[in-house]
Amino acid sequence: MRLTAATLDAPNARELAAFYLRLLPGWRVWRGEDGQDWVHIRPPDGGTGLSFQTEPAYRPPVWPSAPDRQQMMIHLDIEVDDLEGETARALAEGARLAEYQPQDGVRVLLDPAGHPFCLYTEAAEPSQ
Repeated sequence: MRLTAATLDAPNARELAAFYLRLLPGWRVWRGEDGQDWVHIRPPDGGTGLSFQTEPAYRPPVWPSAPDRQQMMIHLDIEVDDLEGETARALAEGARLAEYQPQDGVRVLLDPAGHPFCLYTEAAEPSQ
């Protein structure tokens, strides 16, 4: 057995995949044809990737979690060399800065579909 991907639901799989392709340099579409409601992207080394599935009833999670609201099921941790520079780049590509920031040295952002993801440097690995 080998884990090949984590799948994120979205209102539009192709749009969310395009965001992550811009965010993650060198990643490419591995599977997913035009018109399909599912796309899989992978890193240049062919390792574990991300998949995106169109879900018509998708509701974005809230961050931080709140009772009786859509809960976050997964979030991505992305290591960067330049936290401020990569945060600015992620914002320029369509991410939003989360209002709640629980740690110094880690930036929690929301992708265009509302999924939280963390940018961090090796020195400030996120604590869960």
